[in-house]
Amino acid sequence: MQARSRATVDALVEATARILVRDGFEKASTNRIADVAGVSVGSLYQYFPSKEALIAAVIERHNEEIMGIVRAALTEAADLPIDKAVRKLVTVAIEAHRINPKLHRVLAEQIPRTGQLKDVEAFNREVHTLVRTYLESRRKEMRKIDLDVATFICVSAIEAVAHNTVLDHAEMLSEKMVKVLVEETTRMVVGYLR
Repeated sequence: MQARSRATVDALVEATARILVRDGFEKASTNRIADVAGVSVGSLYQYFPSKEALIAAVIERHNEEIMGIVRAALTEAADLPIDKAVRKLVTVAIEAHRINPKLHRVLAEQIPRTGQLKDVEAFNREVHTLVRTYLESRRKEMRKIDLDVATFICVSAIEAVAHNTVLDHAEMLSEKMVKVLVEETTRMVVGYLR
């Protein structure tokens, strides 16, 4: 039974993501989601009390996917000097935003409506904690700077470049352009830290 429930939940979450990308928040009704997932609306309600709960599950799955990549990169970066670590983070931020960018855009626009901001905030806190820990370990290579401020500025700058590149400037996503963006963003962040 466990495996079947898991498969049903996955089908519902997947269907919700597809409908959000194709038709947007307004058109994602529980009836439509159940239909696309190939389950009865009664089955849907066994697992999810509302459309908002389904969207929350989509957000959670998307964040977990991204967080997996970010955690791995930060673990690898832990022993690297600042310039290499920052380059890795910038590269990973762009890669992470390239995981289903259409879904990312819809979620960025719709999350505030679903009351799921706390999940996103938890995700952001984890990233900040990991980056701050890294910066703390590299204090000797940096100018005198408040670590909380430095963490905020580094994460915000990298996030903004990745987000805007992937969501608003898809034409900049050629491999060559991504390399240039990674280099320039790395130069900016490293210059700021040193």
